[in-house]
Amino acid sequence: MSQLPTHTVDKPKGRGKKVFNRVLILVILAAIYVWAFAGIEEFEIKETAGQISKAIFDGIIHPDWAFVNEEEGLIFGLIDTLAISILGTFISAILTIPFGFWAASRKDKSGFFVTGLGRFVLSFIRVFPEVVLAIIFIKAVGPGSFAGVLALGLHSIGMLGKLFAEEVEAIDHGPREALIATGANRIQVLVYSVLPQVLPGFISYTLYRFELNVRGASILGIIGAGGIGAPLIFALTSRNWPRVGVILLGIIVLVSAIDLISGYLRKKIV
Repeated sequence: MSQLPTHTVDKPKGRGKKVFNRVLILVILAAIYVWAFAGIEEFEIKETAGQISKAIFDGIIHPDWAFVNEEEGLIFGLIDTLAISILGTFISAILTIPFGFWAASRKDKSGFFVTGLGRFVLSFIRVFPEVVLAIIFIKAVGPGSFAGVLALGLHSIGMLGKLFAEEVEAIDHGPREALIATGANRIQVLVYSVLPQVLPGFISYTLYRFELNVRGASILGIIGAGGIGAPLIFALTSRNWPRVGVILLGIIVLVSAIDLISGYLRKKIV
């Protein structure tokens, strides 16, 4: 029997196309970086930069410990910041639950426009940064902690609503269908099938948002929305670097403690 001729296996034709696509992406990214850096204006380091930097680090190393126990000092500011974060997160977590179910996708085609409207509302809320919302509420209700609570609460709805909707979409429909088959009404299906599945995720996302709100509340005081940000901006304006140092240390301790506690609770819940 004659031996069949052997043929060399050609390289896949798609490999060259993949290489070309990768090179094209790299070229596009390089062009974007070049365009972005080309738009940066020339800058120069001021002669006093070294002196100011030294003063800042010296203030952080030698903080003003007397400010800790003042009447409206560090402890008061940190407690105010924590209270703003808690109230803002609580308000948003309660109000976000209906938004989460509203924006969750449905199997029936009739719910497409309803879901799209819910997602549009959440996207619209996320457009406005916390600082912008705080400025608006300061004009509406006046400066203070209440404006900070409203700003954090409204801004958090946009983020939590999206995460809650994704949690609702990921539920197992088996228990729901079983309850419906036994004649359960909508409230019973919600209480015994849907809520037990989504509540752990809702709580976990709320705790994560609380961590972010603690950081956000520390900044909102700079524009007059309460919290530790107000004494921080006053200390920066007056160049009181030891006071700046003790405030920064206080914020670091508060945020780190909240991160540890929140992370521990989220691991226990999920």
